[in-house]
Amino acid sequence: MKRMILETDRLQLFEMELADLPALAAILQDPKVMYAYNGAFNEAETLAWMEKQRQRYQESGLGLWGMFLKDTRQMIGQCGITMQEYQDRLVPEIGYLLAREYWHQGYAIEAAKACREYGFHALHFDKLYSIIRDTNLASQKVALRNGMQPVGTLVKHYRGAVMPHIVFCTEQKNPETGQGNPLPSQD
Repeated sequence: MKRMILETDRLQLFEMELADLPALAAILQDPKVMYAYNGAFNEAETLAWMEKQRQRYQESGLGLWGMFLKDTRQMIGQCGITMQEYQDRLVPEIGYLLAREYWHQGYAIEAAKACREYGFHALHFDKLYSIIRDTNLASQKVALRNGMQPVGTLVKHYRGAVMPHIVFCTEQKNPETGQGNPLPSQD
């Protein structure tokens, strides 16, 4: 039985299983969805992506979770928290990816906000990040709507391309002061 991580008004986020591979393939093999990844994935890359998430679930309990509509149980994308490298350390990143037919319906921000709250209140992170390719304006808008602000840039080398990224961040606010808490040292 699938392990549910989060639930919102319209969505449920589950750890993906191999049975979800066809729905995942429909998303990752769509060149319009995958433009920020420098093109659609082939079958081997799709399977490797799925296995990477499943490994993350086992090792840390984190990963990109399958995003399912509550009413139909249809998988429409992924959203979750993964650990990504930024400034020579690993930081918790909220990532999201939706099937094209579900763009511009508020699903990405709904899932991203739920992940933000889960990251702060269940996982006790002080800061959460979204690292987004500079050409991916739609995902940048989601990050801004999720209370994040640009804090830096980095360059990724992926699939033979040099890809500038913008790093967005939001901080958990201290209820007493209303100020952000510093990220604990990872030394």
